[in-house]
Formats: sequence, structure tokens, C-alpha cells
Amino acid sequence: MSETIESIKCLIIGSGPAGYTAGIYASRANMFPVLYQGTQPGGQLTTTNEVENFPGYPEGVTGPEMMLELQAQAKRFGTDVRDGWITKVDFSGPIHKVWVNETKEIHCETIIISTGASAKYLGLESEQKYLKLGGGVSACAVCDGFFYRNQEVVIVGAGDSACEEAHYLSKLCSKVTMLVRRDVFRASKIMANRVINTDNIEILFNTETEEVLGDGQLVTAVKVKNNKTNVVHDIAATGFFVAIGHKPNTDIFKDFLEMDETGYIINRPGSSKTNVEGVFVSGDAADHVYRQAVTAAGTGCMAALDAERYLAAKAS
Repeated sequence: MSETIESIKCLIIGSGPAGYTAGIYASRANMFPVLYQGTQPGGQLTTTNEVENFPGYPEGVTGPEMMLELQAQAKRFGTDVRDGWITKVDFSGPIHKVWVNETKEIHCETIIISTGASAKYLGLESEQKYLKLGGGVSACAVCDGFFYRNQEVVIVGAGDSACEEAHYLSKLCSKVTMLVRRDVFRASKIMANRVINTDNIEILFNTETEEVLGDGQLVTAVKVKNNKTNVVHDIAATGFFVAIGHKPNTDIFKDFLEMDETGYIINRPGSSKTNVEGVFVSGDAADHVYRQAVTAAGTGCMAALDAERYLAAKAS
């Protein structure tokens, strides 16, 4: 074997709650894991200003602070946390091969995929501005809806997830305005009827977002346009929620791993196992239902335990 090829027992691809938790468990099992943080070290939570629903933080914590603490805990037990990202993989043979930054080759006995998923946004400059400021733009009603209790918010989307999030917000907020680009929902009839029959949800069909308005720090309104009449008006709101879907960060695995039509990796029920022996998945790369930090951490634990058992079975 070439001296330029590194051979390791356990590689964790991606950080965030899933990756770091996998690192904690794999380290404690003497698997000497190497973790590559990826293009967004810490994952989606690094863009979350306040986290109040993760156990163990009674006063809440910022997303970046929580990720730094999880990283420190993983490193404390021996996880080798590295900068860089995996740009190519080859799971066709008995040795799992990956390439880091298109140059360094690593051979792995086990791999834990924790690459997460990225929320889709509209791409408006004003939307991205207030998203980065943490001042009122979110792609997760369950995560952030609590901060908008008794306030008026706007949500964009037309599918089942958008309807579910709008209904969730309606139980917290005084009013929810739902923007649907076409003249019908894409959601199932039962989900559409749920929001239609909720008193404090107003649905605006044929309506698109023109701009997210604010005072430079916080969102104050949303400028919208009716795409049939071209009438433009502002909707007063302190929160702007985007529910147009997520894209799992799994493209580099598509030639080897079973995925659904969206790109979420399919794991065997009740485990983190993929269709390739020795390759496991955790977090939002496989989870399109819950997408919470605490569930991601739980599956990170599962993946490390599954990887440990796989190695033990091979050695026996």
C-alpha cells in the first residue's frame, strides 16, 4: 500500500450533533475515529441563534456554542477532528475508499455518514441577510416557532411539510399568513384541509415573496406580489419561515448507496445500516421526518454502536 494512503478503523463524514455524538461513542469504544467536519463545520445549527429544546441546557444555548461544546467532548475522548471534506468515495470493493479535498486517499474499515441536509431558501438577498443575522428568518418552525409566541408570522410553502409547520405555528402565534405560489396546494388533501380549517391561518394563493423587510436587525414585514394581478403589498410580521423542502447532502454517495427520490439515504429499519456493509448513516442525511438536533444525536449514537458491533463480528 502506498505511504500516501491512510488506513483507519472508523471515518465519520460530517459534523453536527450526529457526527460529534458518533465520535464520542466511537472514541469510547476504542475505534479511534477520524472526523472530517465538511464544508459547514457544526452543521445547520451553526446558523441557529438560540437552541432551547436540546436536553441539558435549561437556559438555552446558541447553536455555534453547542457545536463547540460537542466538538470539545468528542475530542476529549480522542476523536481526531479534521478540517476538510470528502469529495469522492468508492464503496465497490471490500475496502471503503474516500478522498479528502480530491487529493488525500483514506481506506476505512467503517464509515459513518453524518453529512446532514440543507434547507432550501428562496435566495432573496434580504432573506439571506436576516437569516445570517438571526433576526427573524427560519427554515424550522419546530426549532424556532417558540420565539414568536403571540406574534404574527409568514410562512412560504405548499407541501405537506409547509402545512404541518403552518399548523404548528398557529398554536403559538397570533396569526400565520401562508404564501402559496400556485392556486392550489401540493400537499395531501388532509393536510391542506387542516390549515384551511384553522382560524388564525390566512392562505394567500398565487402569491410570491418579493422582499423580507426589517429594521436592519429584525424582520418587520414581508413584501409580497400576487402573480396573477401583479398587486404588491406588505404583510406585517416578525418571523419569516421558509418551508419549501430540504436537500440531503448525499450526492457523492449516489452511485453506491440506496436513496429515496429526494436523496435521503435509506437505512435498514431499526438501525443505521445502509445497503453497503460497514457503511452507516446518521442524522438528517437519512431523516426527512424529524430533523431535530436531539434525534440526530441519537442516530449518531446508533451508528457508532452499529459500527462497533460490525467490527466485533468481523474480528470473531
